[in-house]
Amino acid sequence: MMDIKSNIAAIRADFPILDTEVYKHPLVYLDNAATTQKPACVIRRIEEGYSRHNANVHRWVHFLSQVATEAHEAARQTVASFLNAASSSEIIFTRGTTEAVNLVAFSFGEKFVSAGNEIIVSEMEHHSNIVPWQLLCQRKGARLRVIPFDDRGDLDLSVYESLINEKTKLVAVAQVSNTLGTVNPVSEMIRTAHAHGVPVLIDGAQAVQHIKVDVRALDADFYVFSGHKIYGPAGVGVLYGKEKWLEQMPPYQGGGEMIARVSFEKTTFNELPYKFEAGTPDFIGSTALAEAIRYVENIGIENIHAYESGLLAYATQQLSQIEGLRIFGQSANKESVVSMQVDRIHPYDMGTLLDKLGIALRTGHHCAEPVMAHYGIDSTLRASFALYNTFEEVDALVAGIRKVKTLFE
Repeated sequence: MMDIKSNIAAIRADFPILDTEVYKHPLVYLDNAATTQKPACVIRRIEEGYSRHNANVHRWVHFLSQVATEAHEAARQTVASFLNAASSSEIIFTRGTTEAVNLVAFSFGEKFVSAGNEIIVSEMEHHSNIVPWQLLCQRKGARLRVIPFDDRGDLDLSVYESLINEKTKLVAVAQVSNTLGTVNPVSEMIRTAHAHGVPVLIDGAQAVQHIKVDVRALDADFYVFSGHKIYGPAGVGVLYGKEKWLEQMPPYQGGGEMIARVSFEKTTFNELPYKFEAGTPDFIGSTALAEAIRYVENIGIENIHAYESGLLAYATQQLSQIEGLRIFGQSANKESVVSMQVDRIHPYDMGTLLDKLGIALRTGHHCAEPVMAHYGIDSTLRASFALYNTFEEVDALVAGIRKVKTLFE
């Protein structure tokens, strides 16, 4: 078992950007919920792909295409193993979580959703897991139902159970909230939905980099995440879908790769997973994502979870000692995010001044405006942690907030 705390210097050395100075201060990067930094092995994999193996995949006539195809499909298998999918054919490469959700909303929606049906989401969802379902409901004449959460940031499961009925066609919920950090009881929620014959999509964008995910143990029907949040490149993501659903769903887009045969009279579609991968895929991004997954697995997701849990507990304890600071999201089951406000200081002002001290955080509504509305606010200051962050960086954040607070006083 790797002790990350005792190996943190070596881990940080894997991430070149962490040597950056910002306004003559060492970079303290605490915006990991938005995007994580990349280890050198991932950067090298991207460079190697373009400099050594750049050729369109699934064009097996020449050598470079064969090498690129093998690497791309090996990456698919790496993702399948990482999620414990039954088959690599259940892994669809997308541009990210947003496209993965939209794919299901369009394709599953076209097949299974009709006027009068209902889709259930939660009040704490990212806009990417709200807007596609709203658009589906508008197209189909369906209705969006919402699971509320309490002021601690926990979903009201009794309301959830009451929302499911014979009209419900799908439940879509985040495993971890990008704003509150709440780890939702998705296993229990899936069991409840399945008892009514309702499939479930899990948004894992804020989960896979922090906790072990086993889609078969969860019994998730769909699971989505983004590469850039798990130390991989931007522009590549994953949709896992149970084969029984993917086989029934129509293609999301038309074009090359997703076809078996085309004529002006009729087009037949390719087998899984290619039916949902129209056009040239990001075959460089897929291999870089696989490299990022291997990096995480080498350290151990359980070790990452244990270290980040300690970091979050320390940050929460230290920040709570600052007079006038309020933390939004106090669930007992929480991951790597602290959203906060400091009395009389707008989060944007606080974030701007902390940036001058080299501390990078996110300010705003974090693409979760219903969460802000729940608390009657318009924005928060969000610190989010990754495996390379340190307890000393938490101290720097606390000292920075105190310094800015003194300036305003």
